[in-house]
Amino acid sequence: MDYFTFIADNEDEGIRIDSFLSSEIDEISRSRFQKLIEKELIKVNSKTISKNYKLRKNDYIEVTIPKPETVDIKPENIDIEIVYEDSDIIVINKPQGMVVHPALGHYSNTVVNALMYHCPDGLSGINGEMRPGIVHRIDKDTSGIIVAAKNDCAHKSLSIQFAKHSINRVYHAVVFNNIKEEKGVIDFPIGRSLKDRKKMAVTNKNSKNAVTHFKVLERYGKFCYVELKLETGRTHQIRVHMSYIGHPLLGDLVYGPSKQPFELRGQTLHAKTLGFVHPSLNRYIEFESELPDYFTDVLNKL
Repeated sequence: MDYFTFIADNEDEGIRIDSFLSSEIDEISRSRFQKLIEKELIKVNSKTISKNYKLRKNDYIEVTIPKPETVDIKPENIDIEIVYEDSDIIVINKPQGMVVHPALGHYSNTVVNALMYHCPDGLSGINGEMRPGIVHRIDKDTSGIIVAAKNDCAHKSLSIQFAKHSINRVYHAVVFNNIKEEKGVIDFPIGRSLKDRKKMAVTNKNSKNAVTHFKVLERYGKFCYVELKLETGRTHQIRVHMSYIGHPLLGDLVYGPSKQPFELRGQTLHAKTLGFVHPSLNRYIEFESELPDYFTDVLNKL
């Protein structure tokens, strides 16, 4: 079974427990969390709760998720680009189209399967058997730099940095429509969409603070090539924010127009730079990746 813990902060106060958990563990539905509450597998401050419990600041949340079936996540000899590796961490350049970790019904051909093969001595186990080593994620159709932890100490160090928003995360993207400003800040809260729970949206209900900084790198008439820096790290944050201000990502069929040029396989979004304090060296390190072919092909066409 998987075991998760969370601490509610100011932004979480007043949010229903099932809504909060479905945004934190997005592969599990609110209805399943409600069933787990009924079975007393979710506790707040070590006490059982009702299904409509609303969070308070500093609530300590414990979630036990039993496995519905025996899961056998196997190492797979998948070619991955390793940018950096030591005894604590491994940094890779994920290709577009690759899922980061297994989920129900999808147990192979993921970054985790590849990491398990390339790291035979093991990965951190904090996030359970479905997500060994995984500290953060980027979407399947987003390419670029991610870091994984080889041990629990490294995992905890990186998790704290992500929680404090001290990680330097810079993305490059191509968006629709000309942006008038050279640079700016998008500061709108993001939560689960009330119309479609598979999507995120700018909303004041059951949401969290979300801040994205943008800078125009090049203008191409009806499109812009932009740099985006995350101050927070909400699910689909860049895609939701850019769509909300009228500049959805090129290739994004979820948050952008249904008709897309160039026959792309997903959004034109690349995690270009990742910087953090090394868990044991205790000094700042930074990694950067070149734009992949699918991205440069778009820029050349534009």
